[in-house]
Amino acid sequence: MKGIILAGGLGSRLLPLTKITNKHLLPVHDKPMIYYPIQTLIDADIRDILVVTGGNNAGDFLRLLGNGSKFGLEHINYTYQEGEGGIAEALKLAEYFAGDESICVVLGDNIIEKNIAAAVDAFRKQDSGARILLKEVPDPERFGVPVLEGERVVKIEEKPAKPGSSYAVTGIYMYDNTVFDIIKTLKPSGRGELEITDVNNAYIDRGELAWDILDGWWTDAGTFESLLKAGNLVAKTGANNT
Repeated sequence: MKGIILAGGLGSRLLPLTKITNKHLLPVHDKPMIYYPIQTLIDADIRDILVVTGGNNAGDFLRLLGNGSKFGLEHINYTYQEGEGGIAEALKLAEYFAGDESICVVLGDNIIEKNIAAAVDAFRKQDSGARILLKEVPDPERFGVPVLEGERVVKIEEKPAKPGSSYAVTGIYMYDNTVFDIIKTLKPSGRGELEITDVNNAYIDRGELAWDILDGWWTDAGTFESLLKAGNLVAKTGANNT
């Protein structure tokens, strides 16, 4: 399995901080934000990693991460996203890198307390389809929200005004290599983006989406409030604890 970190976009919700750097290079407590998703993949024994970046400061990733030796990696791969076309649009850039292998995708601003090793192992045994990680949150309307019938996710609603559950779909996704065929069928949403929720719903329609509850705390760091929350959580309890 290969790992993909989506760290593009313009980070407009964090202006003026992101006027001079990429959001994913901002500090979260004592490390750059991008360090955390890299460690998430490594802790799940995924060591072939692609970073999808963009904006005016993409070269800073290379200066910071180099070839990945700081993380015990033989190398890190990079590719560039022009503009902001949504998560699925960014993921499309990874098709050549993925080849015929399955992938684990982590959004670059997602930070977790523990690890995803058990979920990744379960997906490896799954053989095909997709697997997502859910977390109960106080503000599910900020995220993709699963509608559950018993143990089954019947659909995912993107940032619904009236959420169908108290769970959020975290920014960690596992897909077989048919995900790129699905992305090619998508049409832009009302926001003008290719939505990852539409990808997940396509797997639901095929009866091929499984899920787990993420252990430990989880937060994104894409707003001032969540960036502060992430830094405080890391300072208090640590992150990527195995």
